[in-house]
Amino acid sequence: MKSVPAADLRDLKAAIYGRPDDNELPVSVEAQKIADANNFVIKSYGFEAIKEDLRKPRVVRIGAVQTSIVAPTTAPVSEQRDKIFEKIGRIIDAAALDNVNILCLQELWTMPYVFCTREKYPWCELAENAQTGAGITFLKSYARKYNMVIVSPILERDEDQGDIIWNTAVVISNTGNVIGKHRKNHIPRVGDFNESTYYYEGNTGHPVFETQFGKIAINICYGRHHPQNWMMFGLNGAEIVFNPSAEIGGSLSDKMWFIEGRNAAVANSYFTVTINRVGTEVFGHEFTSADGKPAHKDMGPFYGSAYLAAPDGTRSPGMPRDRDGLLITEVDLNMCRQERDIHTFRMLQRLPLYAESFTRASSLDFKPQIIREN
Repeated sequence: MKSVPAADLRDLKAAIYGRPDDNELPVSVEAQKIADANNFVIKSYGFEAIKEDLRKPRVVRIGAVQTSIVAPTTAPVSEQRDKIFEKIGRIIDAAALDNVNILCLQELWTMPYVFCTREKYPWCELAENAQTGAGITFLKSYARKYNMVIVSPILERDEDQGDIIWNTAVVISNTGNVIGKHRKNHIPRVGDFNESTYYYEGNTGHPVFETQFGKIAINICYGRHHPQNWMMFGLNGAEIVFNPSAEIGGSLSDKMWFIEGRNAAVANSYFTVTINRVGTEVFGHEFTSADGKPAHKDMGPFYGSAYLAAPDGTRSPGMPRDRDGLLITEVDLNMCRQERDIHTFRMLQRLPLYAESFTRASSLDFKPQIIREN
């Protein structure tokens, strides 16, 4: 937008972001120093609600982290994981200096996106217990230290149920305790996204986690493409829904990136935070993509572009496509109820009508309701 004349810039921003001003907020000097020293970007934006007489503002500062891996994928997995821990620790330090209350990391933040390889080892070594695993233990100390709720999307190993693996988001309270977890509801089976080789669809429903700073939920990656998934988190009372993801440039998801999260925010009267990783990950062995093209070793590029969308239809600018970053947004959760009052989407939702239709559509003898000319 640097080449757009100033007179036209406000109109352009209104068309793209839903408001003529980004409402960019200052970043603390100390947080910016950490970002500059560690080569990541910090951006901060504000979203205000209508000022009310009978309710105080419920202002929350939200952080979203997008990063690349650090060590090569051929290094020992302990080295790969520990290098990522070091990077994430520095970003959390910066988030704390800018008073972030709730922080969400990208999908499977402790590891490369390995499912393209279809190799079980060494990658299954990185699956961890959702209470005591290395990544969870690492983040618990930061949550307690900084009074910060942290959402940690991991590869979970359920040691109580036959060591089964899941794609899971763990919610760590600002006390340092695990509040609970959610397992990914929708699993891709397309191209290099061979996730069903490792785990199946989750079994935790659509939980909403009540934290000191608001009610949050996690719609993991591919669930973004399913409106009913977004809807159920809203029905369960979510005020902020995170969408930690791993998506590559040029794909269908790239085209829909700034559409789906924003649509969900409006339709369900909550804030959405959509997060992706960055960089291209190169593996030791070639793999194919089931598309007739030659075998290759690279997965990516993942295109970053984390952003927040508000229930009034506005959104933040996206973060860079090719750099590590920390997006910070300051929101007033009062906007959620205000938008339900103004646009009455929830009141007019007609759930019994759709419940009946879904019941019919999910039966084995379902016939579409198509009316044809005799």
